[in-house]
Amino acid sequence: MFIRSSQHVDSYYAASTPALQVPRAPLQEALEVDVVVVGAGFTGLYTALNLAARGFSVAILEASRVAWAASGRNGGQVILGFSCDMPPFEAALGLDGARQIWQLTQDAAAEIRQRIADHAIDCEFATGHLWTSVQQRRVHVLSDWQEEAQRKWGYSGLRMVDKAELPQHVGSARYQAGLLDRNGGHLHPLKYALGLARAAEALGVRIFENSQALHYREAPDRVEVATEGGQVRAKRMVLACNSYIDRLAPHLQRRMLPVGTYMIATAPLAPELAQQILPSNLAVSDNQFILDYFRLSADRRLLFGGKCTYTGRTPAHLRESMRADMLRVFPKLADVPIDYAWGGHIDITMARTPDFGQAGNVYWAQGFSGHGLVPTCVAGRVLAEAIAGDDAHLRLFSALHHRPFPGGEVVAGMLQVLGMSYYRLRDYF
Repeated sequence: MFIRSSQHVDSYYAASTPALQVPRAPLQEALEVDVVVVGAGFTGLYTALNLAARGFSVAILEASRVAWAASGRNGGQVILGFSCDMPPFEAALGLDGARQIWQLTQDAAAEIRQRIADHAIDCEFATGHLWTSVQQRRVHVLSDWQEEAQRKWGYSGLRMVDKAELPQHVGSARYQAGLLDRNGGHLHPLKYALGLARAAEALGVRIFENSQALHYREAPDRVEVATEGGQVRAKRMVLACNSYIDRLAPHLQRRMLPVGTYMIATAPLAPELAQQILPSNLAVSDNQFILDYFRLSADRRLLFGGKCTYTGRTPAHLRESMRADMLRVFPKLADVPIDYAWGGHIDITMARTPDFGQAGNVYWAQGFSGHGLVPTCVAGRVLAEAIAGDDAHLRLFSALHHRPFPGGEVVAGMLQVLGMSYYRLRDYF
């Protein structure tokens, strides 16, 4: 079980978001609504927004603060697709079913931009994502995906960038080639999540912070959820807790392993230095198994992420080790101070496939496996559609079978450490 806090972690995102000062009140009453959502991260907020737009009454219970966990700490990279890529979908659903999933991701990427415009969310959105290859032998992974996306999924938004052109986008000798997607992008995730929360409240959604769902009870026609200060009675419940589901739903928790991942933010860079390292202001990630990802903030800081841990503890000397990773990419930043270092947990499934489903009056979405900004938007649409009576998309996701991790979190974490050590060595050699 993770320790929660009533305040956001000391990240660059929290420090640059003045709207965090006033918390929303906790639940202190007995409430009755159509749908209760547990978790005020992206999944919960998108689901609530879609339901409220359909006329449902919705309450969100958040154990800490809106976007306190991964939704408010992540890399802010808007990347089309899921962490597992498309093969597991095609294997489980066939080509037609997988094409529906891919179309949902395209629709979600467009929806993010539309919501920013419709709700006037000042989240510093910038266009473009570049997927890079560190090793020459993996350049084919980029070109193969470009070809597959066009041939199988009808997606022509990708363009190969060879090594000679790369300096127009990334001022680093580390990369051999890149794959550019102008339909991707990057944003300030905490400001974006808070904008979604305000939009949901404008539609009548009630959000209660510092209101952890302690347990719930199902009846044929309702679900009753208890918090320390009150309770909610609803016709349907959505579990949007991801890594922080803890003991609320043990059967779902066993299918997901919390994994730590980390970020740093430099001091603001001089304009000419920022132009040298990321001249076209793209979000960038690589195709190593243990990847690096980075982008510039609106105030010209380099936001750099990576690493994985399975112990639940923040690594010792995090700032120094993350700085060393950053300098491997951008040695010219050797004299630039690191102003912030933080981390959080992502929710990984055994197969890295998303876990969306329904049992009775309870719906859930989890298992984004470190690739969540677009897939959570997909989840919010799929769950809301199903609650409103159209479960066609949810049935597609439910066809993906999810096994529990063997031996619980401790054993699963040890096995993951061994596996990640192998892949780390493979990346190195």
